[in-house]
Amino acid sequence: MAKTIEVFYDVSSPWTYLAFVNVQTLAKEEGAEIVWRPFLVGGVFNTVNPTMYRMRENPVPARDAWTKQDMQAWAKLAGVKITFPPKVFPVNSVKALRGLLWAKQQGPGKEAALAQAFFELYWSEDRDISQDDVVAEAATRAGLDPARLAQAITEPGVKEQLKANTDELIARGGFGSPTLFVNGEMFFGNDRLPLVREALRAA
Repeated sequence: MAKTIEVFYDVSSPWTYLAFVNVQTLAKEEGAEIVWRPFLVGGVFNTVNPTMYRMRENPVPARDAWTKQDMQAWAKLAGVKITFPPKVFPVNSVKALRGLLWAKQQGPGKEAALAQAFFELYWSEDRDISQDDVVAEAATRAGLDPARLAQAITEPGVKEQLKANTDELIARGGFGSPTLFVNGEMFFGNDRLPLVREALRAA
């Protein structure tokens, strides 16, 4: 049976950007297939993890400074550029996530290509991925038709699938992004990828 990593992700998270890059290398090395599962992390926070909002309202300067340093260390290790968006944070990622669900249907690799574009635009270039022109640019970078993507994100089926993915993650015990599953075992965060590797080998 093929080894599989389910990756529940929202492009509005920098730690998810890191995991998105790193898990692809891991999967290739371990001969595993990745099943990408876009979901709305805000919906999860609202339902099961409201402490995230309280942390933003009551920041701890020492912790925040360390977190930024830690993030840059991980980014350097992964070979990606992450600049915390000074203009728009948090960002409304609903259009991007719906677009990713549509891209999955457009052929192998299209979802990952579009996700890469959204991650780069927001986390490396400080572009607001909630804006239609930026969504269109992401589609173009991924080799997709911007007009078709714009239409797709308004379709009821795509909206329902995003909600279904979000509800499923909550039902399976998830509380944030990225959340990964190997044979039903849950792992949370980019820094848990060594444990994901061990789970794949055990499988």
